[in-house]
Amino acid sequence: MNIFRFVGDVMHLVSIVILLLKIYATKSCSGISLKTQELYAIVFLARYLDLFTDFISLYNTVMKLVFIASSLAIVWCMRSHRVVKRSYDKELDTFRHYFLVLGCFILGLLVHEKFTLQEIFWAFSIYLEAVAILPQLVLLQRSGNVDNLTGQYVFFLGAYRAFYILNWIYRYFTEPHFTRWLSVISGLVQTALYADFFYYYFLSWKNNAKLQLPA
Repeated sequence: MNIFRFVGDVMHLVSIVILLLKIYATKSCSGISLKTQELYAIVFLARYLDLFTDFISLYNTVMKLVFIASSLAIVWCMRSHRVVKRSYDKELDTFRHYFLVLGCFILGLLVHEKFTLQEIFWAFSIYLEAVAILPQLVLLQRSGNVDNLTGQYVFFLGAYRAFYILNWIYRYFTEPHFTRWLSVISGLVQTALYADFFYYYFLSWKNNAKLQLPA
């Protein structure tokens, strides 16, 4: 554990809290991609298979359970909550996310650190997380206007990954046998996908204007 990873975890938790606040307080999921939320649920379920085999720390276990439970709760609300599901932008959220799942799973089978079931699913989750935000970004571009809570959710989600890159840089210089290069490369790809959003987010913040993404 180091300060960069801790801040990254906090940013991730803040993004989830903001999304849950939007859904439960406004009873609306407008502007939120169900496809992205389903991808994140798959990411956490695949990555945290070690919950059944390894205990690292109470903090580690609690964080894993929080990410799994919150992602499943969000998917359930968007699919099944009698009020929330009415606001889902189904016509705009048409990204074929199953191609991402298939492609990342094949990549996980081919490129991994060790040929074990747990490591293959870990690699798959790393690749899938790198591109899971794509349906959300496409939906926001199609809708044009982005409400404050949705914009903040995506911003903190991107900031979480940026701090994890700093965490990996720190670990490279402080750990003699740092080997998580799959995480580093996938994290760089994921952060690059946020670049356009960050630009318009900071532009709207600077001009005190509503966030708008070009179609």
